[in-house]
Amino acid sequence: MLTRRDFTGLVTAALAFPQIGSRMNGQTLPSQSRAAKPKTSVMMWTLNKTGTFEQNLERVAQAGYHQVELVSEFKNWSQSDMARILARMQALGISVDAMAGMTLGFADPAGSDAFISELKTLIPIANRLACRQIILLSGKRIAAPTADSGGANENPAQHSASIETLKRAAELLSAASLQGVIEPIDRLENPTIYLDGITEAFAIVKTVSSPSLRVLYDLYHEQRAHGNLIEKLQQNIALVGLIHVADVPGRHQPGTGELDYGNIYRTLAQLNYTGTIAMEFYPTGDVVTTLRSAREQVLRCFDPGSPMQ
Repeated sequence: MLTRRDFTGLVTAALAFPQIGSRMNGQTLPSQSRAAKPKTSVMMWTLNKTGTFEQNLERVAQAGYHQVELVSEFKNWSQSDMARILARMQALGISVDAMAGMTLGFADPAGSDAFISELKTLIPIANRLACRQIILLSGKRIAAPTADSGGANENPAQHSASIETLKRAAELLSAASLQGVIEPIDRLENPTIYLDGITEAFAIVKTVSSPSLRVLYDLYHEQRAHGNLIEKLQQNIALVGLIHVADVPGRHQPGTGELDYGNIYRTLAQLNYTGTIAMEFYPTGDVVTTLRSAREQVLRCFDPGSPMQ
């Protein structure tokens, strides 16, 4: 694992090294068809138990994906690891569409300066990875709620702090040609999280009012916490910057639980969603076969008449 000094060195190297995005875009990725359709991706942490990061890159490519998402894997990479992995990704035609990596949350009224400072250290790494989106979390709630809010604002101080900090973050991200996406997490998974519902997330992003800030709509988390997924998509699609997919219960692939992903995808098609749909589930069968089937379901629902690619 990298020490603080090693990570600082990686940031410095990131500023010096050229981005790989221009080499990856247009040369190794397939051309888009005229029919509006989303891009698909795989959140790599969900495959950790199936092999090494590089073995799983191969599986993702075999399943037909051209994007992956990272949590904090890069913090364990040396500079030589970074160069080797990016070279392999380029050879496979895979880019990084989104990444996390922040340790601080945006909802701490006393933590705005620290959050912005940490974000500044992450931006050079995003540039090195040619990654367009950074996933941002709220952090812990300061006081326990008095009742189930159904996703509504339950702490005015933290709600206001989220808006003010994210306004600062949006300016920083805009200057770097990046976009932040804020992700609510259900409290069955994280009992101490502040932002646990998509309704408040949309309200925050509407108030910040910047194209550099959008919502990560994780259908798995929202179903567990609040449900009513499709209506919220229909009412807020312009604010959705990224979608994460897993079925409930179990966090496995679509078709293993209670969610009708066919209906959800058809709704997204009707709403002309062209962002990324990322698979964040534990495959129950063969990894390549399961990931390929999940990707093909998206394509069928968005463009039923087109052949699988």
